[in-house]
Amino acid sequence: MQYNFDEIIDRRGTDALKIDAIPGIWGREDLLPLWVADMDFATPPFIIDELRRRLDHEILGYTMRTPRWASSIVAWQQSRYGWTIQPEWLNFVPGIVPGIAFVISCFTAPGDAILIQPPVYHPYIHVPQNLGRVLRENALDLVDGQYEIDFERFERDVRGCKLFLLCHPHNPGGRVWTADELRRMAEICHREGVIVVSDEIHADLTLPPYHHVPFASVSAEAAECSITLMSPSKAFNMAGLTSSYSIISNEALREKFHLHLEHSELNLGHVFAFNSVAAAYSHGTEWLDQMLAYVQGNIDYVEQFLTAELPQIGMIRPQASYLVFLDCRRLGLSVKALSELFVDKARLALNDGAMFGKEGAGFMRLNVASPRSVIVEAMRRLKAAVSSL
Repeated sequence: MQYNFDEIIDRRGTDALKIDAIPGIWGREDLLPLWVADMDFATPPFIIDELRRRLDHEILGYTMRTPRWASSIVAWQQSRYGWTIQPEWLNFVPGIVPGIAFVISCFTAPGDAILIQPPVYHPYIHVPQNLGRVLRENALDLVDGQYEIDFERFERDVRGCKLFLLCHPHNPGGRVWTADELRRMAEICHREGVIVVSDEIHADLTLPPYHHVPFASVSAEAAECSITLMSPSKAFNMAGLTSSYSIISNEALREKFHLHLEHSELNLGHVFAFNSVAAAYSHGTEWLDQMLAYVQGNIDYVEQFLTAELPQIGMIRPQASYLVFLDCRRLGLSVKALSELFVDKARLALNDGAMFGKEGAGFMRLNVASPRSVIVEAMRRLKAAVSSL
C-alpha cells in the first residue's frame, strides 16, 4: 500500500498541543507549528482501525495486559534489532518521561547524583531537579557536524552517580550511538555501579544507512546495569496514547522496578494501551519505512536549501528522528534575538536550543515531520526573515 504523506490535515480545534497551545505561548496564531515532537501525518490506518474496533464495544472498562501486547514487542525487537528478549522482562509504563521519573524515584534518594549529556531533551534536566536529585553534566562535543562523547571526561563525570540518563538515539542532535560507544559506556557504568536508563523512544526513527543497537544488547555488562524504555508512540504518531514499556533483563532491577510500579498501580494501562502497541508492531513495517523515506526527503530538502539559499544557518543532519538541530550561531544573535527572528519575522514556532542546556544556545530545533509543502514554506519564511536582518 502506498501512503500519502503530502496530505494537509487541519489539526486546529483538536486540543493538539502543537497547534492550540501556540497563542498561549507566543501570543499569536500565525506561526507554522514546527516544535512539539509529533507528526502532522495521519496516524497509520491499521492503528486507527484497531481503536475503532475497540470502540465498537459499548463498555470502556478496566483493561488487562494481553499476551498479544508482549508477543508483538518481543517479535519487533527481534526483527528490527536482532535483540532477543523475554516477555517477563516487560512492563507497561504510562509514557517515557514518567518512566524516567519512576526509575529515579525507585533507585535513588533526594541528594543522589544523576548524569546527563547536554544538550539534551529538556525533561532530563527538569525531572531529576524537580525530584530533589543533584544533576551532573557530561557535555557532548560537536565534532565535524555530529555529537561525540569524550570518554575520559565521561568516566570522571559518572563516578559517584547513581543513574545515567542515556538519550539513545540522541535528542535534539539525532545521533545514533554505535555499538562500540555503547559498550564503552556500559563497561564504565557497570564498573562504577551506575544504572543506565536508556531512553530509546527514537529507535524506530533511525534513518538509513544507520542502525539502532539497543544498549542492553551490546554486552553482558550492559544487560546487567540497564533499564530500557521504549514506545512506538513517536514512530507511529500515537504519542497521545502514552503507551510505553520498560525492558529489564537484570532480575534484581526488574523485580524492584516492577514492585515500585505495582505499589502505586502505575503499570495497569488504559483501554487503548495494549492493542495500539500490538497493532503498530504487527502491521507497521511498510508504513514506517515509507514514512522514514519521506522524512529523509524533507531533511534532504532543508539541507540543500540552507546550503544554497541560507549559508548563514547550518544544521546537524540527524541520523535518527525527524528533528533537525539548526545551527544559527553564525548569525551572531543573542538567544532572545534569535527567538524573535524565528517568531516575529519568520513566523515559525520552533524549540529554542537553549532549552536543552547552555550548549544548545544559538540553535533552534526544527520538526520536519510535516508535508513537504509546509517545510518549503517554512524555509521560504526563514530566508525572508534572515534577509531582513
